[in-house]
Amino acid sequence: MTSYVGKLLRRRFGKGPESVSVFLNERCIVFHLRNFMGPVEKFLLTQEEEKAFRYTRELLMESLLPELQVFLREHAEIQVSEFYYDWGVHNASGAIVGLFHPVSEPAPDYPGKADVHEKVIEVTAAIQKVPEYIDSWWVNARMLAVFRQGITVLLEKEMVELGYTEVLKSAKRRLEKRMLEQQADAGIILNRTLTDLYADWDFNIDRSIVIYIFEE
Repeated sequence: MTSYVGKLLRRRFGKGPESVSVFLNERCIVFHLRNFMGPVEKFLLTQEEEKAFRYTRELLMESLLPELQVFLREHAEIQVSEFYYDWGVHNASGAIVGLFHPVSEPAPDYPGKADVHEKVIEVTAAIQKVPEYIDSWWVNARMLAVFRQGITVLLEKEMVELGYTEVLKSAKRRLEKRMLEQQADAGIILNRTLTDLYADWDFNIDRSIVIYIFEE
């Protein structure tokens, strides 16, 4: 999987990540990418063109994900129902998350789960609305996934209908990730040090994934 994903990204972007780590549990698969940024993208960011950087990656990822979905199904017998992805511009990292099937029952409890949910709900309500459903689970010892459903407000739905999905995602990422880091830092609740935070949304089905990654 890591070899395939590295080659796939290199073929589409012209430069692959320095490393690809894959983590798997019964609910999702996560590809964590390190040092994934080409010279043109670095130039865009030095010129403060993060909008162009993200727009280009969105286009390439939309064409790449169906190919990845087929590979996982045919070569690993893994059925991914939906994908999410985000980039850590500050350290050239990234995460691609595939959910196996719609979440139907809560994941097992872990110490601090209720407190993590409370803080994430507070941030979500301040920006959008209280989630209709929230759950979270450990992907591995360092990676926590938070799933939300039913968080999109009418204004956001209208923006998507008008074709402003990328503008909406860009604004939500800046605001929500900042608030999640400052007001819903799961590391403080779990007595861990947060190293990376990724967030993405699928407005068509009104779902979202947040990935917290902590130091070992």
